[in-house]
Amino acid sequence: MKHLYDVQGMTCENCKASVKKYLEKVEGINSVEINLEKGEVEIQMSEHVSLQDLQKVLPSKYTISLKKETIVVNKEEEKSKFQQLKPLFLILFYITTASVLLHYKEWSWQGFMLDFMGLFYIVFSFFKMLDLKGFPDSFSMYDPLAKKVPMYAKIYPFIETALGLMFLLRFKVGIALIATILILGVTTFGVTKTLLDKKAIRCACLGTALNLPMTEATFIENIIMLVMAILMLV
Repeated sequence: MKHLYDVQGMTCENCKASVKKYLEKVEGINSVEINLEKGEVEIQMSEHVSLQDLQKVLPSKYTISLKKETIVVNKEEEKSKFQQLKPLFLILFYITTASVLLHYKEWSWQGFMLDFMGLFYIVFSFFKMLDLKGFPDSFSMYDPLAKKVPMYAKIYPFIETALGLMFLLRFKVGIALIATILILGVTTFGVTKTLLDKKAIRCACLGTALNLPMTEATFIENIIMLVMAILMLV
């Protein structure tokens, strides 16, 4: 279900980011899209959220009101989880295929896992870098460390790129494995808590370029990387 609102008080990109950040924290809201020029906010909800509740989470300088043209049909709701996560599955498929092809002549599980992890980090960091300004807000919605240390969320895409290169170049692999366990361990904890709390929020694994819901697939994706890292260390 989608609704269209007018929001008064937004004058710049910082205002836009602020309104988006506060609204996305409301339970029952899946995504928030803002048109700064028109002063419009399109909110996708998994359950109805009253106008009063929306106003409560916004700073006093912003006033939100429901537009007459309310969108009540949401095609995304008609999609299955598989359809919603199709981009994620396709990316994982291509990464896996590429990693297999790199070693199919002289098979090496160790080489396969290192290349899989390296490509995983490089590809996923690329999507995050498409919107370096918007990514930190989405990531801090569920990552415990990003919530407490905003700078960590800002440099996270660069950390992923560095780890990806370390795996692909076989440079300080031991350090990269330990870093993977620590970083993804924290993120997985946040993802698990979000799923248990049944909060409907956007997954930031592919940045903000794709609107992916936080689901069990995100948890599985992190677990795969964690298991690989632990096996490589053992």
